[in-house]
Amino acid sequence: MLDLSPFLLFDGNCAEAMRFYQSCFGGDLTLIRLAETPMKAQAPPEQHQKITYASLQSGSIQFSATDWLHPTRQPLQGNTTGMYVTGDGYDELSPIFDQLRKGADAQLLTELREMPFGIYGRLTDRYGVEWFFRGTSASS
Repeated sequence: MLDLSPFLLFDGNCAEAMRFYQSCFGGDLTLIRLAETPMKAQAPPEQHQKITYASLQSGSIQFSATDWLHPTRQPLQGNTTGMYVTGDGYDELSPIFDQLRKGADAQLLTELREMPFGIYGRLTDRYGVEWFFRGTSASS
């Protein structure tokens, strides 16, 4: 069986971002730094603290990430990757939404609220990642 999970690219702050997401969702976080891998010999020392692989697993939530390590291409973080969080309703979604909104871009925030199709909200977090929330309507 194939699984599809989001994978995020960060520009040197992967560990910080993934620890923040762990504080929002809980769960087990795996962080592997370049210095802990055989690839270390192929990279300059200033790259050794970058994350080559990160994974957060919390219940049915799972996503992975890395720091940008490509030697010639430049990252364009944010608007091409999104995370979609679904749940049973406002009470389930609200605590996570409230955690992620800390430091979020206020101009790109749609408050979590009842819509004709159910609970909806979206934000761009302090790391430039887009988050979309959808839940079952209270009246459904």
